Amino acid sequence: MTQSSSQDATTSPQLRAFASGRQYELRRGDAVAVITELAAGLRSYSRGGVLLTETYGDDVIPPGGAGITLAPWANRVEDGAWVLDGKKQQLDITEVSRNNASHGLLRNVGYTLVDESPYSVSLEATVFPQHGYPFLVRHLVRYELTADLGLAVRQSLTNHAAAAAPFVLGAHPYLRLGDAPAEELVLTVQADTQLIADERLIPRSSAPVDGDTDFRAGRTIGGLSVDVALTGLGYKDGKARHVLAGPDGRSVSLWQDESCQYVHVFVSTVYPGRSRALAVEPMTGPANAFNSGDGLRWLEPGESFAMEWGIDYHAATGG
Repeated sequence: MTQSSSQDATTSPQLRAFASGRQYELRRGDAVAVITELAAGLRSYSRGGVLLTETYGDDVIPPGGAGITLAPWANRVEDGAWVLDGKKQQLDITEVSRNNASHGLLRNVGYTLVDESPYSVSLEATVFPQHGYPFLVRHLVRYELTADLGLAVRQSLTNHAAAAAPFVLGAHPYLRLGDAPAEELVLTVQADTQLIADERLIPRSSAPVDGDTDFRAGRTIGGLSVDVALTGLGYKDGKARHVLAGPDGRSVSLWQDESCQYVHVFVSTVYPGRSRALAVEPMTGPANAFNSGDGLRWLEPGESFAMEWGIDYHAATGG
């Protein structure tokens, strides 16, 4: 190799380092999605140059877990502890301020490429048996830009262990509507039940939605301070749809299939560069499901389970 070709290789864009690992860019029509090696995360999704998810810089990992996928549990496990066949299991404490195990075991893992095309990419990672979770499971995540230019995501978990394995799957996308201030946007979620959590964000009971947790008729994001799981979702044609709409008639919506009976709504006031940022998180179970059993599923050896969710955009003209 000559010196010049060596320099070219060193400065090649393909060799550029990103804190979130390899970047997979999908393009179809005016839709663009960027998926990361780290946590099989959604770094950005846009239509016609309009950002529909929060994004972040090349030199940082996803702030606030933006866009990451979650397995083998979503949200939190209280004290990182749960009981399996009468024996206490102890997970690492990853949310030190609240003494919880947070957001699963693959948040800081690089996923391996399974297949890709201009419109889709599939990534996979393995959870190996370990303290607190003595099971071998594989998490496969497929992103696809569909014919109508929406983004569809399928997350599946397969149990390769010799015993049944418990799990909750989820994702952590943040929605936005281009440069529109989040405070001016209206969120609608057809959910009739809220989970009442303590100061550590561990659910202790449930109740009908009310006040700031009732999004059925739409609520403006400005002034809201919520970090709540909702259930009792309204499904139509097998999907529950949560809509973030602007005063100009544009909207972005996140849908989830009937395997996802929970959605977590979180308004952040610390997202870098944004006065407010809105996370809308589809989940098959809520926080602390390993202890409460709410939404918890078990995979028999060799069995697989899949959840599906996605994001759509509607322009003011109805496009």
